[in-house]
Amino acid sequence: MTTEEYTSDEYTTTPRAVGRDAVFVTHRMKSPRVAESAYIAPTAVLCGDVSVGPHSRVMFGAVVTAEGGPVEIGANCVIMENAVIRGVPRHPTRLGDHVLIGSHASLTGCVIEGESRIATGALVFNGARVELGAEVEFHAVVYVNTVVKAGVAVPMGWFAGGDPAELVPPGEWERILELIGPLDYAGTVFGVGESDNTMPDIARRYARGLALHHKDRVIAPGQHGHLPEGPV
Repeated sequence: MTTEEYTSDEYTTTPRAVGRDAVFVTHRMKSPRVAESAYIAPTAVLCGDVSVGPHSRVMFGAVVTAEGGPVEIGANCVIMENAVIRGVPRHPTRLGDHVLIGSHASLTGCVIEGESRIATGALVFNGARVELGAEVEFHAVVYVNTVVKAGVAVPMGWFAGGDPAELVPPGEWERILELIGPLDYAGTVFGVGESDNTMPDIARRYARGLALHHKDRVIAPGQHGHLPEGPV
């Protein structure tokens, strides 16, 4: 056969396995889906109903896990080393486009609308929303059911609580206590009342929910799910 007789079909290759050495896990019968232009580092973990959009990067040691609620990561997002992003029942997690999540940050059941930086060590809790262009600085806390309005920056180490968020420095503990009561941490996160003696019940609930991981399956690289690229 001459060179001219070869057809393009004979040169067709399988799609590149995104995150070939990363851990992709099927959980609750849902599997991660990643755009082919994304990068998933070898020691990152994607578990369950997770989607990662075009040109996004999930770096070494990061964990993105759908624990009963999906996680959606948009385009051109960067999840830095050892960050944890979790979707939970009643509170999916969604990152819009152009979001930077710093190392060791923790996000659970929240919405980051886009064009935002959640800095190293920051915490964003269940039911929170960080609007377009808002930022959360190093080791700051965005409490449950809190809305950080567009363009606002939560300063380094400060507490943000309420809708709209009131920003409180770490030394003003009495004001922080006044804010957190109506926001219902126990009910939002654990589904229990504030006054209940809840720790044994909470631990049992977590243990039952996490037992579903017994049925997880680590996905072979050639079987990783792909998202359509879409606009960049």
